[in-house]
Amino acid sequence: MAKITRKPAPRKAAVPKKKAKAVVAKPNAPAKKSLKATRRWTPAEVHEAFSRFHKANPEPKGELEHVNPFTLLVAVVLSAQATDAGVNKATRALFEVADTPRKMLDLGEERLREYIKTIGLYRTKARNVIALSAKVLNDFGGEVPRTRAEIESLPGAGRKTANVVLNMAFGEHTMAVDTHVFRVGNRTALAPGKTPLEVELGLEKVIPAEFMLHAHHWLILHGRYTCLARKPRCEVCLINDLCRWPEKTV
Repeated sequence: MAKITRKPAPRKAAVPKKKAKAVVAKPNAPAKKSLKATRRWTPAEVHEAFSRFHKANPEPKGELEHVNPFTLLVAVVLSAQATDAGVNKATRALFEVADTPRKMLDLGEERLREYIKTIGLYRTKARNVIALSAKVLNDFGGEVPRTRAEIESLPGAGRKTANVVLNMAFGEHTMAVDTHVFRVGNRTALAPGKTPLEVELGLEKVIPAEFMLHAHHWLILHGRYTCLARKPRCEVCLINDLCRWPEKTV
């Protein structure tokens, strides 16, 4: 039997190895601006800031119109997701006919809606105002309660509502954090926080007791008219030299 001679398999051509791409070092990306790295306010700086607020406006007033603690409570409940000006426009006529829980219940939910229909979520708010009026009358003898827990138990009232009422009606040293106070606390780094409660507690911790009665109003007014959300008016800011905001214009 003839031998079969096998030809050697052809060698595969060597595949040239790919040269590793040279790694080009990228320039370091600019560090993100973080409040965590911001130098904290000193007690002296905080005192100076609020001394300036006090000098410019010794007796700041809230802009929600009211005639007694009950109408203040109602106005604050109505102000959720609404402007103070819009609430005042609706409540001027309302409070002429219903400035007590009893009168509000006598007015009734349907007629109340007619007074406040220019305010956002007016149907829900009308229902809450009638319900809280009944609770104030039945559970608290017709008087607005004077503790945070009791106010928060009322329909439509939360922590911010309680803080506003306690401060404005009863002179308590509370700090109501709305969108303006939240922005000022974070932007200036006076009391940075991820939630309104964090900002509230931070402000209460750093603001001297002598300024706490009016601090809520100073910060609201500062945020509403100077430290605006989109175009802050840094050039007229009373505390621009103390502010920690890295993008301030002065």
